[in-house]
Amino acid sequence: MPGRGIIILLALIWSSLSICTASVVRPISEAHRSAALELFVPFDGSFGSLEDIYASFRTLEILGLEKTQDVSDVACKSVVDKLGSPSSTTKDLFYALKVNSILRCQTETIKFEEIASKLQTVLKSASCLPDFYYSIGSLLLIKNHGFEVLLSDAAGTFQSIKALSQSDGKWRYDSSSAESSNYAAGMALEALAGVVSIADSEVDKSMIGVVKNDIVKLFDSIKSYSDGTLYFDDKYVHTNDYRSPLEISASVIRGVTAFAEVASGRVNIPGNKVLGVAKLFLSLGVPGTIKDLFHQIEALSCLENNRIYIPLIISLPATVLSLTSQDQLKVDVTSVFGVPAPPLTVKLLQATNSNSDGKPNIENQELYFDQENSIHYLDIASLKVDVGKYNLIFEASLHDPVDEKKYTTGGRTSFSAFFTGSIQIDKAELAILNSDGDSIETIESLDLSKDSSLSLSANHLQTFRLSFQPTTPLGHTFKPHQVFLKLRHETNVEHIFLIESSARQYKLTLDFLGLVEKFYYLSGKYDLELFVGDAIMENSFLRTLGLVELDLPEPPEKAPQAPPQPIDPYLRYGPKEEIRHIFRSPEKRPPKELSLAFFALIFLPLLGFLIGLVRLGVNLKLFPSTPGPVAFSLLFHSGIASVLLLYGLFWLKLDLFTTLKILSFLGIFLVFIGHQTLSRLASTSSKVKSS
Repeated sequence: MPGRGIIILLALIWSSLSICTASVVRPISEAHRSAALELFVPFDGSFGSLEDIYASFRTLEILGLEKTQDVSDVACKSVVDKLGSPSSTTKDLFYALKVNSILRCQTETIKFEEIASKLQTVLKSASCLPDFYYSIGSLLLIKNHGFEVLLSDAAGTFQSIKALSQSDGKWRYDSSSAESSNYAAGMALEALAGVVSIADSEVDKSMIGVVKNDIVKLFDSIKSYSDGTLYFDDKYVHTNDYRSPLEISASVIRGVTAFAEVASGRVNIPGNKVLGVAKLFLSLGVPGTIKDLFHQIEALSCLENNRIYIPLIISLPATVLSLTSQDQLKVDVTSVFGVPAPPLTVKLLQATNSNSDGKPNIENQELYFDQENSIHYLDIASLKVDVGKYNLIFEASLHDPVDEKKYTTGGRTSFSAFFTGSIQIDKAELAILNSDGDSIETIESLDLSKDSSLSLSANHLQTFRLSFQPTTPLGHTFKPHQVFLKLRHETNVEHIFLIESSARQYKLTLDFLGLVEKFYYLSGKYDLELFVGDAIMENSFLRTLGLVELDLPEPPEKAPQAPPQPIDPYLRYGPKEEIRHIFRSPEKRPPKELSLAFFALIFLPLLGFLIGLVRLGVNLKLFPSTPGPVAFSLLFHSGIASVLLLYGLFWLKLDLFTTLKILSFLGIFLVFIGHQTLSRLASTSSKVKSS
């Protein structure tokens, strides 16, 4: 029934919306690997620029996915062309070397020493951050490729880049730019790390210390969402320069982790901030573009193994737990790529029901550790908790003090989880009250665990009352989100009433006298259906209660009419009424004997013709005697015989179209042969007359 389906659909939508609010950050999974393979496909036969190719190959490399040979060959051709072209920019060289570092292309003909010399020349006159970034990055890649690269004026280059920094830890793209940027800060830190790596001598430690302080200032200005997720963002004057918080945060993380790798000592960034940025990348789920997926995966790979803090992600494999099935509360603690955490203890500090007065229902429960599955768990059934939406607060503590300096769990971590169960419906009653509102004419008890078939009757002066009491597994009062009663008239006119709670029970009272106009004065039978549903109620139901026969007064002259009921669109596809054809009665035909007699009469002229030929004889004086004319004459007579035979076949079995098709070929044949035969006959006749 359409109405029944609509109510169930509303319940499902509400349930899904309620549960989806408790989103959980999860480590990188197979979904990311599948997305990478689907996104890395050519567009119009091309894989885009080398920057796009690098983003794709780098993503596949981090995720441990194989690269197809065809794509690698195309990319390597672009790499060799860019490295061998004297007109290539520093950006072209940078991404060509980046792709080559992954694919290991055949670059024997490339003169890397000349490329390095060209880049050193660019560095001497560089004044903007992109020139520093691409030149130093390219030199570092050439060094990693096995060639000797030394930056002679490392201190001067370091100072030139540092001169573009601001007091808040951000960087400018060039000295003439008034706006500073977090994205530029990431580029600058990555370039400075490259300077330290290819310097011909050790960079002054005081200069490195200054940059460390800039990094701390940079993280002091980090922004946060309401759930504690942290991110970097920039202000833009022109929309063409816009970069998303994902791209900006990824740039900062690449730069900070790269600099921390080459700097002596530790960069003093709080572990909870590192974890907050990691949650930003993981909270995105699976991005829809290869560019966003690249920024997410590469930034997380930088966090997976860095010298500041390696974030450990506390996550819940399931946020909907059934008390009926005695589900366990399970907690995963892994790195951002799902690697199991070092030995640690997970404690549930408190679990608070959203319907309570704020008092925790569970406190200080240490979770057990399943070493085989590397998961922490807690049997919630033994804790006597009730159904509801709970706010769970966990805390993880590492066992080894050495690990505390390497990893961060971010302190307390909060989640929302739903504990579902079966709700008991007690004291369910249907009653018809008299006009005084106190005396009961009819009262029936209901068993709402199954459909009922009660039959009640009432008039417009009486009152209808439905009441029941839902309780949780622990006997507490339960308030479902959706409680409706539907009355459907035998003409399919429906009325839906919201049932509200009163004290510990739900009760609906319908005064028919005040509802006669809403019921369009329609007397007759009304089917009763009760719906009770909630996201945490495992036994949500739509029950048929029976029917009530109403005796309503006659409608006045200008009473509202019941709206026309919509036609079920599925009825148009149902079986149709059988069509019975009436044919015209066949006309009367002559007897069989008369028909056969008429058939015999048809052949009498032919018989007379044959007798005449025999009696009169056949004149064959002009029949040709030479081979050529004889052949044409025989073919002509055969053609005439074929036409006669075709007429006979048409009479017996052939249809008109087949007959005409054959006759068209025979006609052409007869015209040609007949013309030749008659021409020769006329010629012979004229010779005979002349002689």
